[in-house]
Formats: sequence, C-alpha cells, structure tokens
Amino acid sequence: MSSLQALCLGLPLRPLPENRGRWPGVPHAPVRTPGLSPAEEQLALKNALRYFPPDIQKLLAPEFAQELRLYGHIYMYRFCPTIQMRAYPLQLYPSRTRAAAAIMHMIMNNLDPAVAQVGAGDTQILTLLLFSQFWLTMSYLSKMTEDQTLVMYSGHPLGLFPSSPGAPRLVITNGMVIPNYSSRTEYEKLFALGVTMYGQMTAGSYCYIGPQGIVHGTVLTVLNAGRRYLGLEDLAGKVFVTSGLGGMSGAQAKAAAILGCIAVIAEVDKAALVKRHQQGWLMEVTDSLDQCIQRLRERLVHELDTTGELLVDLGSDQTSCHNPFSGGYYPVQLGFTEAQRLMASNPAKPLPCSLRRHVSAINRLAQENFFFWDYGNAFLLEAQRAGADVEKKGASKTEFRYPSYVQHIMGGLGCGVWVQPTTLKGRPLPMTPHFFSAATTESVKLQYMDNVRWIREAAKHHLVVGSQARILYSDQKGRVAIAVAINQAIASGKVKAPVVLSRDHHDVSGTDSPFRETSNIYDGSAFCADMAVQNFVGDACRGATWVALHNGGGVGWGEVINGGFGLVLDGTPEAEQKARAMLSWDVSNGVARRCWSGNPKAYEIICQTMRDSDGLEVTLPHPVAEEGILQQALRP
Repeated sequence: MSSLQALCLGLPLRPLPENRGRWPGVPHAPVRTPGLSPAEEQLALKNALRYFPPDIQKLLAPEFAQELRLYGHIYMYRFCPTIQMRAYPLQLYPSRTRAAAAIMHMIMNNLDPAVAQVGAGDTQILTLLLFSQFWLTMSYLSKMTEDQTLVMYSGHPLGLFPSSPGAPRLVITNGMVIPNYSSRTEYEKLFALGVTMYGQMTAGSYCYIGPQGIVHGTVLTVLNAGRRYLGLEDLAGKVFVTSGLGGMSGAQAKAAAILGCIAVIAEVDKAALVKRHQQGWLMEVTDSLDQCIQRLRERLVHELDTTGELLVDLGSDQTSCHNPFSGGYYPVQLGFTEAQRLMASNPAKPLPCSLRRHVSAINRLAQENFFFWDYGNAFLLEAQRAGADVEKKGASKTEFRYPSYVQHIMGGLGCGVWVQPTTLKGRPLPMTPHFFSAATTESVKLQYMDNVRWIREAAKHHLVVGSQARILYSDQKGRVAIAVAINQAIASGKVKAPVVLSRDHHDVSGTDSPFRETSNIYDGSAFCADMAVQNFVGDACRGATWVALHNGGGVGWGEVINGGFGLVLDGTPEAEQKARAMLSWDVSNGVARRCWSGNPKAYEIICQTMRDSDGLEVTLPHPVAEEGILQQALRP
C-alpha cells in the first residue's frame, strides 16, 4: 500500500506498478463510443504517453490503446493508487503550507468510496481526468509555497506558477470549450483525446462531501414542496413518486424516511436498488407492480382512471436525464443489459418514446391534485427535445408546464454553505447560536430552524461520512456570521484544526443555468454566463484559497457554466477578513444580477444590503413603461 509520503513523490516509474486493470466490484462510467478516426486514436494515445519518459512508452502504449478501445477513454488503471482513499488528518500530509494540506485532504475525501459512492474507479467523474494526474497533482501540492499557485486545466496539472500570499493557491477550470464546439458529440471526442473533462459541480472543485449534501438538499426540497403545494409541515402518510436511486438520486429514499412520507421510486439498475436497500435507505424492494399495488394501492394513472382515486401527492424525477444517451435514462420495456447494449450502439433510438410516455403519465396525474417539479436534471428539457407535451403557453423558452425546483420551491432559500472540518470527528461546530442572531425575517428564521433539525438528523441517520463535513443553508448575513464564529473558535482553541468552507455550485451566484439556477431570469439574459465567470474571478480577488469554473454539471454538458471555491479558516485575522469580503461578494453578485433582471425580492434584499454595507453600490433598475407604451413605440 502506498503511503502519503510516497504519493507525493510523483509518478511511480521505476519500477512501474503492476497493471491490475479495473477494480472489480466498483461501479464504473459507461463504455463510451467517441467515434475517433484512426488519426484521432493516435492523437489520444500520444496525449496519454507524453506523461512518461520514452523508455517506458513502448510498454504502456499497448495497454493504453486497449483501454481506449474497450472503454472509449484512457484511464491509466496501472497507476491507480493502492493507498486507502480517505481524508487523512492535515498534519499527515507532506506539505509546506496549510492550504496545500487542506487541498490534498479535500481531494482524497472526494475519492473516499464512502463519500464518492461511485468509488475511486473512474476519477474523471470526481476529480481528475487520468490517474497519472493524481500523482502529479499531489506532488505539486506537497512542494507548493505561499508564493505559488497550482493551475489545473481540466484535470491536467499545468504546474506551479509564481503568485503571492493573497492569491489563490489553486485555480481549477474544467471543460472550458469554445462555445461553438461545446456539443455532446464534440465533448465525447475531446474527452477521449484526454484534453477536457466534465467537471460536474462540487466534485470537480474538490468539495464533494458525499450523501449528506444531496440528502440535505432533497429533504429541504420535499419539505418545502409540502409547504408550498400541500400547505403542510408534516408529510406523514403523503406519497412522493419519483425515479432514480443512483449516487445522487438515491438521496430521495433517505429524505422520505427522514420526513416520514412514503416514497415510491423507480430504478432500472438492480445493483443500485440492492445497495440502497442494504444501506437501510429503502424499506422494500420489488419488481412486481402487483405487489407494489398490494402494499400501496399505487397504480397511479391506472388506479386514477379506473377508480377515480388519486394515490400520489408529490412527484419528480432524479435520473441522470442530463446525460440520457450514456446511461442517464433508460428506455421502457427493455431489460437493463439489453438497454445498455442498445444505448451503446444506437442511443438516440429508444429514448424519445419513453420520455413521451413518462410525461403523458405525469400530465394525466397533474389534472388532479398531483404536483410535479423538475429536479434540475434537465428532465423537462430532454422531454421537450423528445417531443413530449411539456409546453407552457405564452412562456419564455426556459419555462415549461412544470416548474424547476429552484424556481418554485427553493427560490426563497439561500443555498448551501458547506463546512468541512478536518479533524473534528463528528463533534458539532460552534455555529448553531449564530443562526438565529443572523436571522432578519420570519422566513429566514424558519430556514435556520430547518438547519438545526438537519444537523441533528444528519448524525442520527449516519450521513456524516469521510471528513465529517456539515452542510446547511444560509443567507449572506448568516454565512458571514457563521464563518467568523468558526474562525474565532479556531483562534480560541475551541476548534483544534483549520476548517474549510465551501458551497454547492448550485447557488445564487455560482451558476448560470437557464433551465435550473437561472430559470427565473426573465430579461433575456438567462443564457448569458457573466455572473458565474464574475463570481469565479471575484472570489479569487477577495481571498478564496482555491477557485473553480466548469462547463457542464447537473443539467449536462454545454447547458451550464458553474463555479465554486474553497476557503481555509485558520483562526488568523487575515482569514476573518477574507471570509467577510469573499462571502459577501459570493452572495451579493447573484442577488444584484436578479435585481437588475426585475426580481422584486432581489431588489428588496440588495437595497437592504446596501444600507447595511460600506462600499456596496449597485445599479438599480427603474420601473419599465407600461406594455401599451411599448407596443405603441414599436408599432410599424
């Protein structure tokens, strides 16, 4: 087994590690069919071999070529580290700065199977593009000083460059492809060539924390859906029907258990069903609809049409529909293995019919008291592309018959700030009292009460894994107050180690995504990405320890630009100053953008923020002329 010290020495070349191939028993990415020409195959192989000296290339070339033809990508499985992937205490990492040790800690936490759930089998999903890049990145981080910045190009460590102590220690970009070439087809080719990667969201910025993050968001989504659509605080006995039990969507089962409602979840992959059942997230598993009806009398559309009884209250879909042709959404009436074969050979053939059928059932139920929302996985977008009836008459092209969960359910909430303790081993952080002192309205107080409930439930349901991270939702004022409280606790010795703050990219300023995060932008700028790019740059200027900017994530390649950050709190006055400046910008940017687009709630928030803040001055929109005046002015 490798040690942390050995991991930081660079690529192991003399001797080469044994080629053990793919790890058995670990889920892997679907086999890809990038359609490379012979010349492009040679280029992909050349790109991979350039990491190695010439005398080793002859040995590695045949196995890399085999990986390319078997899997559609060169992963370099020979160089998969044998060390147990987990977040080790900071002091164990060979490093010259705390920031570097924190980054290494976060990378290895990303790759901990208990966190990643998909395992460390295909690291491009989580952190990097190739296994060789992992070794090089760890080596660079071990050498880095406070006067250097590590630059990452889509998983490739370009190198350490001179900077300054106030600059980020790490700058990450993933998938930054020229817009005209940012199509799914081009992505498959560029990924196979080893020159870009799908950064996803928090995984690509080294801040993924495992099931707690997605379960937390799902709990609050379903809870607030009950409040909005059903007028209920207690969802006991209510039925939530949805799809998906994978690495992210599996959270739906646990969320239902925490909230006390009944969830009926469809999943095509038996391995995912078994895993969730073994985890205790599912109570029962069946492949018989009749048995399901006996348990719930749940035939949904059929039951409604034959008996007039609606047996479901809330519904959604959390399949990986943003990537429908690579295993994200499976066609109906085919077995799992048969569907995988068809998807590999002709992925576009069976899906449109299945999506149309799916939407037809939703539409029938929605005629009654059934409430459906898009879960940010591009389900309605892909259904529209398949010709399904999801149109909302008179709406903009970012709106559908059913709302996005961001638009309708979570729009009133400040999105997640993530707290990453490094050595706390599950002890609660000293932040709960700061929730209510920072609350300015009743809605914010309710949000903080949900946070307190969540912190208790996360521990109770064994969702705190890996580095013992915590996740919560908070507005701008609360985020700053919590960060300052944590930094002061470190300074006083109440907390014995540095703490990393991050957040989901799915946030008020971090993501431009016209069918999810910015679906409620109505001035025509929903397809513009200035906000996410400005956020990335602004966080870097205001003290972030590292920053990341991605193409793709959540709703698919070419559909979103998103970014995130990591901020190390070490108890120093400088850390507090950085937290105040950076976290304020990290929220105000997106609120000001929504204010300018005509959002009245954002207008109210930004005006209050300007009154409370020194140095903040925002361009405010004037009321626009009445529609009749506009029509008259534009009359031919």
